[in-house]
Amino acid sequence: MRTNSLLALTALFSLILVGCTPSDSSGTDSTVKATSVAENVPEYFQLRPEVEKTYGYTHAVKIGDDLKISGAVSMDDKGNPLAPGDLEQQMKNAYSDLDKILKHYGYSFDDVIVENVFTTDMAKFLEVAAYRNTIYTKQFPTGSWLEVKGLALPEFMIEIELEAHKN
Repeated sequence: MRTNSLLALTALFSLILVGCTPSDSSGTDSTVKATSVAENVPEYFQLRPEVEKTYGYTHAVKIGDDLKISGAVSMDDKGNPLAPGDLEQQMKNAYSDLDKILKHYGYSFDDVIVENVFTTDMAKFLEVAAYRNTIYTKQFPTGSWLEVKGLALPEFMIEIELEAHKN
């Protein structure tokens, strides 16, 4: 027990010394702090500002090297569903929107680390999922495929959300 107390005091003393060590006068410490603060400022992107305002969401947010993209569905710029009843075309439309968002930030599908697919028809999705081979040409991201009872509008059959990371 005495050894544990001595080790704890030694560790505490070391932390105090490190915290009291004067930084060099080159400004390196303040530069690092300013950079890390700037990197943690969220950068928001709206693909369809009026639709997103109406439904109360932002399509993407980038913080540092991490990019999170809300679920993309098959819709036009006014929020109207496209390709009702055609899951494969809806999937292609969703990936097209996701590609636009990734490119806005200088990312590609190679930078995607998480992909979550929500569909109202898993059997049909499994029939057309091979299309993803044209999207992910280097490796597939982690993620989940979930069959759901419904999406935001009854015509939507698929929604795809992404997370990406770039060094």
